[in-house]
Amino acid sequence: MATFVLVPGAWLGAWAWEDTARALQERGHTALPLTLTGLAEHADQAGPRTDLDTHIGDITGFIERNGLRDVTLVAHSYAAAPVTGTAGRLGVRLERVIYVDSAPFAAGMCMLDLMPPQAADQLRQQVDASGDGWRLPMPPFEVLGSSSSLDGLDEGQRNALRTRATPQPFGTFTRRLAGPAEPGPGVDRVLIACRDFTGLLDAGVPMLAYLNQPPWRRFDLPTGHWPMLSAPAELARVLDMAVS
Repeated sequence: MATFVLVPGAWLGAWAWEDTARALQERGHTALPLTLTGLAEHADQAGPRTDLDTHIGDITGFIERNGLRDVTLVAHSYAAAPVTGTAGRLGVRLERVIYVDSAPFAAGMCMLDLMPPQAADQLRQQVDASGDGWRLPMPPFEVLGSSSSLDGLDEGQRNALRTRATPQPFGTFTRRLAGPAEPGPGVDRVLIACRDFTGLLDAGVPMLAYLNQPPWRRFDLPTGHWPMLSAPAELARVLDMAVS
């Protein structure tokens, strides 16, 4: 049985993983959802200096403090950035890394690099206007839906996502990933592609071509960008397959 450390994407806390974690536990796994600094129940722990390095420290510290080994580290969306940084630091503690509708970061990258310049500028303006200069509120669904599939989210799930979301410390989007950014050669590498990512992978985008080749293993999940909310049992099933 596997030990999963489940890291949520932007604006989310451990709460987002509750149903998937429960389903994994019912299959006999250890499932440990993690809330990063500045989010959900840890919202009051953040400040203007909270950044990507803070979140890398959160994940690394959680694993080391709890004496975890043979860890399967799972990243959803934004969490790809801190999970990539953590994976390069865990050494023999890490057995597997799984990216859910996301992909590893290269050293020197930041979240804003993934956006068109105009979109990045709009986020900066939003932070200045309504985030005290350092927090990014979750955008409206019509904005989120333009870049991330909302498929599978019913009205109740959208409401939970809206009401439980926490403004994201913007330093986590602007801070560039420092090395090392590669796990050890023996670490299993898995991609779970939802509808946002399957189209990119199947279109043959050159910078993502390596994800369709060994040592990467790919599983497709036909739902939107938040599968832990839209399809939690199915996500648990795929995670179980990935470690089996």
